[in-house]
Amino acid sequence: SEEHVSKHLPSHFILFKPKDIVSGDFYWALEKQDYLYVTAVDCTGHGVPGAMVSVVCSNCLNRAVKEMKLYEPGKILDEVSKMVEETFEKSENQVRDGMDISICAMNFNSNKIKWAGANLPLWIINESGIQKIKPNKQPIGLYEQRVDFDTHEIEIQKGDSVYLFSDGYIDQFGGEKGKKLKLAGFENLLLSIYTKPMEEQKDIIENFFSDWKG
Repeated sequence: SEEHVSKHLPSHFILFKPKDIVSGDFYWALEKQDYLYVTAVDCTGHGVPGAMVSVVCSNCLNRAVKEMKLYEPGKILDEVSKMVEETFEKSENQVRDGMDISICAMNFNSNKIKWAGANLPLWIINESGIQKIKPNKQPIGLYEQRVDFDTHEIEIQKGDSVYLFSDGYIDQFGGEKGKKLKLAGFENLLLSIYTKPMEEQKDIIENFFSDWKG
């Protein structure tokens, strides 16, 4: 819940606007071993089918960290991918459902974060500009040329703003020409607001989204 995340991470915002009542995107947070894990997740499908995949994937995340005691983001993703694949291979047809994910582990005793991504990046913005940490170009789930996920360790400075996101915002059609916002549009928006308090950033982004859709 928002309250649960706020307890561990006072300065943050979560913008979650499902197209339907249930969603193929979700966010997930858990604290373990001095770390707070936060994720932005994009599962295949929308509405009810997407939400069913979301349930499977969030359960796999819980199992990997709580039961299997995996704490490195890359290793968590390796295990979750195996679990998702095993879950869906019980079907008669080959199910290619899975998810893209950005998972960040924050240690409050240091100024370092650990991060891994499956098709979704991590952005860190400060006065020097925007630092884009690239994900592994592979999903969670069935994939032929699979490699182990990389764990990136990044030093965070006071004043850095850290963003995890799915493609829901950047893929939204709108504006005068009815085109997608795209990454460049999203980047310009974040660069113009990253110094503001997080709650204010959320309001600006939400209002921009509504105006963009028209």
